[in-house]
Amino acid sequence: MNANENLKGWNPYVAGALTGLLLVLSVWVAGKYFGASTTFVTSAGFVESTFSPERVAQMEYFTKHLPKIDWQWVFVVGIFFGSLIASATSRSFRWQGVPGMWEGRFGPSMTPRAITAFFGGAIAMFGARLADG
Repeated sequence: MNANENLKGWNPYVAGALTGLLLVLSVWVAGKYFGASTTFVTSAGFVESTFSPERVAQMEYFTKHLPKIDWQWVFVVGIFFGSLIASATSRSFRWQGVPGMWEGRFGPSMTPRAITAFFGGAIAMFGARLADG
């Protein structure tokens, strides 16, 4: 028996409906669609302004979009805590460095998984920022 067969996550239809409802509320209340890529850039601006505030003040992007805690930043932090609560309530939370599907195909080493995840995330973030997302 596969270890993943014992785990019972949330019903995808319920989770999708709740996500859709959250999107409608976001547009209705804030007048904006939710997203995450801008928040990662904003967080990078926070970190960099800690070490070199004058450099952040000179960057063209940050003169237009100052690093600040706004609704999108809180939304992304909420994604983390919401997923943690969802996995805890569905009893599917577990620490796992290498997912079973990856391990079955590429082996149990965490190094190739971490490298692939890093570069995959960097490419996805580059694409999202390129599209002004």
